[in-house]
Amino acid sequence: MRNLEFKNINNLIYIMIPILCLVLLVLGFKKKEKILSLLKRNIDIRNKTLRIIITFSGLLFIVFALLGPQVLQGYTEVERKGLDIYFLIDTSKSMLVEDIKPDRMSRAKKVIETILNSLNGDRVGYIPFTSSAYIQMPLTDDYQLAKMFLDVVDTDMISGNGTNIGTAINLAANSFERTSSADSVIIILSDGEEQDSKSVDALKKTESKNLHVFTIGIGTEKGGLIPVYDTSGTQVTDYMKDDSGQYVNSKLMPEVLKNLASEGNGAYYESTVTGDEITQLTKDISTLKTDTIKTDRVSQYRQLYQYFLGAGMLLLILTFLLPERTKQ
Repeated sequence: MRNLEFKNINNLIYIMIPILCLVLLVLGFKKKEKILSLLKRNIDIRNKTLRIIITFSGLLFIVFALLGPQVLQGYTEVERKGLDIYFLIDTSKSMLVEDIKPDRMSRAKKVIETILNSLNGDRVGYIPFTSSAYIQMPLTDDYQLAKMFLDVVDTDMISGNGTNIGTAINLAANSFERTSSADSVIIILSDGEEQDSKSVDALKKTESKNLHVFTIGIGTEKGGLIPVYDTSGTQVTDYMKDDSGQYVNSKLMPEVLKNLASEGNGAYYESTVTGDEITQLTKDISTLKTDTIKTDRVSQYRQLYQYFLGAGMLLLILTFLLPERTKQ
C-alpha cells in the first residue's frame, strides 16, 4: 500500500508469539494423533489444518496491528510561539560560598533546571560571566541539550577576578533577533557582588525596547567565606583572603539586582529552599508577548491498526466455532 508506514516498528519482536503458537499447535495435534494411535483408535480430527491456519493468521493480524500501521495523508504547518530567554549566570568564585546548601552555584543551576522544566516552546541560551562574559550556548528550544550545557557550568569557566554584570547584559541584548516582535527576556542569577556598579548604566544604553530583565538573588545577606579547593576540586584547603590577609566574607547584595530588575521592566526574586520564586517568575514571564519562533511541518496520518486488530480477533473467535468432532 502506497505511503504505508509503521509507527511502532519496535513491536516487531512480538512476531515470535504467532510463530511459537504455530509450533505448539502442530506439536499438540501430532501428540494427540500419537496418543490415539497408541490406543488403536482410527479417529480423524476434523479441521485440524484449517484451525492451525486460522489461529496463526489471527495472531499475525494482531501483531500487525501492534506495529501501528498508518497511511500518510498529507502535511500541515504548525506555528510554535515563544520567548527568547538568556540566562546570565554568575560564575565568580563567590558563587562557591555555602551559605545556601549545597552552594550558590549548585542552587543557581537547580533554579535554571526547574525553570527549563516549566517552559514550552521558548528558546533559551546561557551567558556565564565574571569580569567578562561569553555565549556558552546560543538560543535553542532543545531543553535536553540545554541541560547538558548547564551541567558543565562552573566557576572555572572564565578566568579573571571581579564581577561585571553589565558586560553580560550588553552581550545578551545584542544577541537577540532584531526582527522579532516578541519580548526578550534576561534572567540574571547572581549574588549581586559587583565591583564597578555600572550594570544599570549598561542596561540603560541597550537599544532593545522589548527587553525585560528578571534577577534572582543567590545567597544570604549574612554571607559566608569563599572556599579554595585543591587541584582535584573536591577538598577545601583554605578560604579566600583579601590583600590585607583577612578572610573575605561574601554576602548577597540585593540592591544591585533590584535596581537592574526595576530598570529592566522585570522583577527581583530571592532564591529559597521551597522554590516559590521560580513559580512566581514563570508566572510573570508567561504574561509577556510571544512571537512565532518556529514553524514545524507535521505529518497527518490515517490509523489502520483497528482493522487488523478486528480481523485478528474475529479469526481467533472463529477457531472456537469450528467443529472439533472426530470421525472414525
